[in-house]
Amino acid sequence: MMRGRLGLETARIPHADRHGLLWLSRGALTVRDGTLRFERQVAPDSGSPLDAGEYGIPFQTISMILLGPGSTVSHDALRLMARHGTALVAVGEDGVRCYTAPPLMPDTSDIARRQMRAWGEADGSRITIARKMYAMRLGEVFPHHSIEALRGMEGARARRTYQNLAQRYGIDWRGRRYDRANPLAADIPNQAINHASVAVTSAAVVAVIAVGAIPQLGFIHEHSGDAFPLDIADLFRDSILIPAAFKSARAALETPAINIERHTRRTTGQMLREENVIPNMIDRIKALFQDISLTENAATGSNLRPIETKRQDR
Repeated sequence: MMRGRLGLETARIPHADRHGLLWLSRGALTVRDGTLRFERQVAPDSGSPLDAGEYGIPFQTISMILLGPGSTVSHDALRLMARHGTALVAVGEDGVRCYTAPPLMPDTSDIARRQMRAWGEADGSRITIARKMYAMRLGEVFPHHSIEALRGMEGARARRTYQNLAQRYGIDWRGRRYDRANPLAADIPNQAINHASVAVTSAAVVAVIAVGAIPQLGFIHEHSGDAFPLDIADLFRDSILIPAAFKSARAALETPAINIERHTRRTTGQMLREENVIPNMIDRIKALFQDISLTENAATGSNLRPIETKRQDR
């Protein structure tokens, strides 16, 4: 537990991270005597650190509850959380799917306004954010390269990453191939990459929702309704997505009876949890917009304000 932070010294449920995200699964979220409670039901292979029992939740100091499989939520619980600004997201195991998130808005529009200004300004802010993303992926800043040049550099690096990880896991890699009209026609490694991509993108959706950013306004991806989550997911392609995919592909090639989708989803979910990917995604989003001013003279770079972290530290 993180005692002394976000009021969690009063809780008996381990808090996920400093951003106020609480993961719950296989239980009932209800209200009793005006208090939000979670009655935990043990599942043999749940992988949850919680034992069976009833837990009190300090919902006033939590930003978002991520409710996993095997759980139910009462109307009273929804009403109580809405009144106190606690968001609820229905997710798959370890956040590999994001099923629904009621439109409960965060307590500040700060990040959304910074994102919108960076995306819409004519002073080059949009390209600056895209360059920041490429710098995070390439490990080096290239301030004078065009976006097309950065795309080419990143593409070459991605091909090397595929090849290196394929050799590590003993995969016969023949290149990235994906037919949207017939995804099952792809070989096992490419199918695994597709499934891992869905899982990591779902985690990115949760992070974008948590900070109140705008999913449609991407800086590298443009046409998808999840353009910004796709941008954020790509930041973890080399460290999470491809390793999880090739690890799963290796297992499926060794044991053909394995369901590649299920195995990849579970492998990716385990990595998302162990590597604290969603909290790291939240930090990356904040870092991207840290220097975007909300004042009129944004082009001059003056009057910059740090992103505020209020009660819920989103």
